Amino acid sequence: MNFASDNWAGAHTKIAEALVKNAAGYASAYGSSDLDKQVEQTFCEIFERDVAVFFVGTGTAANALSLTWASRPGGVAFCHSEAHAIEDEGGAPEYFTGGGRLKGVAGDLGRIAPDALDAAIRHYPAEFVHAGQPMAASITQATEIGTLYSLEQIEAIGRICRDHGIPLHLDGARFANALVALDATPAEMTWKRGVDIVSFGGTKNGCWCAEAVIVLDPAKAGGMPFLRKRAAHLFSKSRFIAAQFEAYFEDDLWLQLARHSNAMAQILAETLEASDAARLAWRPQANEVFAVMNEKTAAALQAGGARFHAWNPPLSFAGQLAQGEGLYRFVTSFATGAAEIEAFADRLSARR
Repeated sequence: MNFASDNWAGAHTKIAEALVKNAAGYASAYGSSDLDKQVEQTFCEIFERDVAVFFVGTGTAANALSLTWASRPGGVAFCHSEAHAIEDEGGAPEYFTGGGRLKGVAGDLGRIAPDALDAAIRHYPAEFVHAGQPMAASITQATEIGTLYSLEQIEAIGRICRDHGIPLHLDGARFANALVALDATPAEMTWKRGVDIVSFGGTKNGCWCAEAVIVLDPAKAGGMPFLRKRAAHLFSKSRFIAAQFEAYFEDDLWLQLARHSNAMAQILAETLEASDAARLAWRPQANEVFAVMNEKTAAALQAGGARFHAWNPPLSFAGQLAQGEGLYRFVTSFATGAAEIEAFADRLSARR
């Protein structure tokens, strides 16, 4: 009954086997091996165009380096006010950019409102040097609270970024979960909608440690190789990140794992919704489920072996929390099984 985080899940068997397969022998280092080049070409095929691929070890590194790539003197990057980059990365984007600032932008349930973004950017006119200058916008797909930007919403934000001459970054820690939920292709969810650079995550979806920065126009990669090296994320044995991605993409494993994770979230949501002991805070769209329940009920479930976390209600949360109630997050993964949800349902029904 582990719904704490998709980061808690291990690695899929095929990912682990790929690491073992590539453990023997020799391969050139620092991204120059045949396997590295092969996986880079796979990324190009997936995105339906030539892209520049930079393997890194963590999602925080991917986000921080993406914003550093876009950095300008006095730069301001715009993201949702409750985005992971602004709430949960320990100041890494500000640190890596050498003083860039993150400006929170309002929007419903984790999604930047296009009009609010446009207004926020206009607060930094080019002629007013004291305020600094816009350098990028960043959206999270799926968002920190399990909601999605529609393709139309991404396109609207991309248009605003182009109008203001700044790049659009997509934090895709749960890229695959969003992709299958929208029934879209990577191209349709990114560059065809105005996205310029992507933090592409595999770790939450069955990989051991596999993330990448994808610059969607290689001609604009600029100093990214040096930025990655300076940030200590140029792995000498980068073939072990490449090996994970090779297995991840083979036979569309990455999409299968995301579909399973999302499907488990829907079943879990139905279980919570059908219970007298909890109610959904909003409808899940990917693999995160948020529910309201009595704090004593939550404590009893956790004491009985269920793993999930209390969560601060979003500013745009329209629901009501009664005295003694809390908001809780449940996350499913490729490793979540129906038996776990059934066991949780039994304990939940016992708390009525």
